[in-house]
Amino acid sequence: MRTHGKRLQAIIGDYDRKQQFAPGEAVALVKKHANAKFNETVEAHIRLGIDPKKSDQNVRGTVLLPHGTGQTVRVIAFAKGDKAKEAAEAGADEVGDQDLIAKVKGGFNDFDVAVATPDMMPQVGKELGRTLATKMPNPKAGTVSPNIGAAIRDIKAGKVEFRIDKTAIIHTIVGKASFDENQLLENVTTLLDAILRAKPPAAKGTYLRSITLTSTMGPGVKLDPNRVKASA
Repeated sequence: MRTHGKRLQAIIGDYDRKQQFAPGEAVALVKKHANAKFNETVEAHIRLGIDPKKSDQNVRGTVLLPHGTGQTVRVIAFAKGDKAKEAAEAGADEVGDQDLIAKVKGGFNDFDVAVATPDMMPQVGKELGRTLATKMPNPKAGTVSPNIGAAIRDIKAGKVEFRIDKTAIIHTIVGKASFDENQLLENVTTLLDAILRAKPPAAKGTYLRSITLTSTMGPGVKLDPNRVKASA
């Protein structure tokens, strides 16, 4: 039988794990329980009432968190000429065209996000389709853009992608435990607002089924979906 350590047992006994809290209350509990010896990452897990097998019910998008993610994001950029210079000036960690394609093809994977200009995509897609997989630049994720400098700055500032998995759940980070409560709350509400706005017209019934906030080493705290509304 699985048993929890004393630290986690004490946390679990501190609140009702079945209760659904208002956003501010949920954030406060998660932050309170993030007492590990390192700066824990705070995550959101949102289950949607859609059918992920149907293309007209796909939910995917990006959102710029007002207070960032608290993480250093390593970005590579596929670009050439003036656009390569623009990418470098915007803070890309690696910039190149065929040379960068060859480097990634050779096993280089020390990066979190790959971006590209539209003119580079035919070559990138052809040569790195399987290699990049989920990191492949995509217009829907804002990682294929003629304004590559702006795209890189947004990613570095805390732009995150959200998308449903095969079980209709979105998993993403919303900050660090070191953020104050208001910062975390603003990040969470900004994310949820974006997800509400991304609701497919074909989706029927309850859209937000469940929302859980958690830290790296903490238990999940349920947020009441009925207290979440899209901003005007």
